Amino acid sequence: MSRQKKHYSAEFKAHVVMELLGGDKTLNELSAHYQIAPATISGWHKTFQERAELIFKQGPSAEDKKIARQTAEIEALQKKVGQLTIECDWLKKKSDEVFGPNGAHRLRFPD
Repeated sequence: MSRQKKHYSAEFKAHVVMELLGGDKTLNELSAHYQIAPATISGWHKTFQERAELIFKQGPSAEDKKIARQTAEIEALQKKVGQLTIECDWLKKKSDEVFGPNGAHRLRFPD
């Protein structure tokens, strides 16, 4: 039988790495305690060190700015669609009032 790869949450990984950085337990002690391979914990530690500077960055990242811009664009487009739908419905209503529900305008522009 093949073993399934375990997936650990980011919070758990951070907790283990913080314990390692605290210096109270060695890598091998943490490995035995959590029953995780030392290489796995070392990988988490290396990733933590590589990305540590991101914690202190000020302001939104480029990806956050892109998401905010896309969200604003989506909201503007939804607002425009709503406005055009209301205008279309109003024009259909007025057209029916002027020409009747089965007027000539219905023959040229079917729904």
